[in-house]
Amino acid sequence: MNLLENIELSVEFFPPKSSDGVEKLRAVRTRLVQEIAPSFCSVTFGAGGSTQEGTLHVVKQINDEGLLVAPHLSCVGSSKENILNLLKHYQEMGIKRIVALRGDLPSGMGHYGEFHHANELVGYIRETMGDWFHIEVAAYPEFHPQAVSAADDINKFVNKVRCGADSAITQYFFNSDAYFQFLEDVQRYDIDIPIVPGIMPIVSSSQLIRFSDACGAEIPRWLRKRLESFGDDTASIKAFGLEVVTDLCHQLIAGGAPGLHFYTLNQADPTIAIFQQLKS
Repeated sequence: MNLLENIELSVEFFPPKSSDGVEKLRAVRTRLVQEIAPSFCSVTFGAGGSTQEGTLHVVKQINDEGLLVAPHLSCVGSSKENILNLLKHYQEMGIKRIVALRGDLPSGMGHYGEFHHANELVGYIRETMGDWFHIEVAAYPEFHPQAVSAADDINKFVNKVRCGADSAITQYFFNSDAYFQFLEDVQRYDIDIPIVPGIMPIVSSSQLIRFSDACGAEIPRWLRKRLESFGDDTASIKAFGLEVVTDLCHQLIAGGAPGLHFYTLNQADPTIAIFQQLKS
């Protein structure tokens, strides 16, 4: 049985900082397209537009290759004029999908600019561009690290949807119950847009811990302890990580998740390995 038969897969990349990285990412993209045929590729966008040029370059490459691409658009520290210019640029390129985010205020920047929350960005995109863009927003099943409370975080998500979001991608997690509870919580507000779980392959325990501590994603104690027990045994960490994340994907698909969004970290092998496990 092919569990992926009715599941949309998508992948996320970040803009490389070197010409070698650009070529490596091109090769990664080619392999992922051949192996898993993602429905679209998203490209991250740094706080305050700090990776704006890199994002634009990667977005253009992907678009020129005939793939559907969804640029991230972070509004914190930016002006409405800058955001509108970017939106019009993407429209001229024929891009139809945007991942609308608040983003984090860059170090040393003392003001948020004209946007304070992602729902304001979503509303602005709808106001200025109509229905041109399919708007993705972020969801946090384990709640945003800056959330005042669980209820407040749910309300913020509901506001983004009511301002015009079409679908959502979650922060990664390793506890499927958090995802399904989040769905129940937002359905009480008559929210029925697709909410796609974000999937983080495990290839390095130190890297995973660093990322998770930075973004507020929880590593369950049992998982953290098991990873620690492998020490520097990279092969065992990867094998165990593949087992854990594949099982998580099984749970999500069985529970009705509409898709899977892979945080590739600009690597092909970890995502392809999960895909092959799910197909078998």
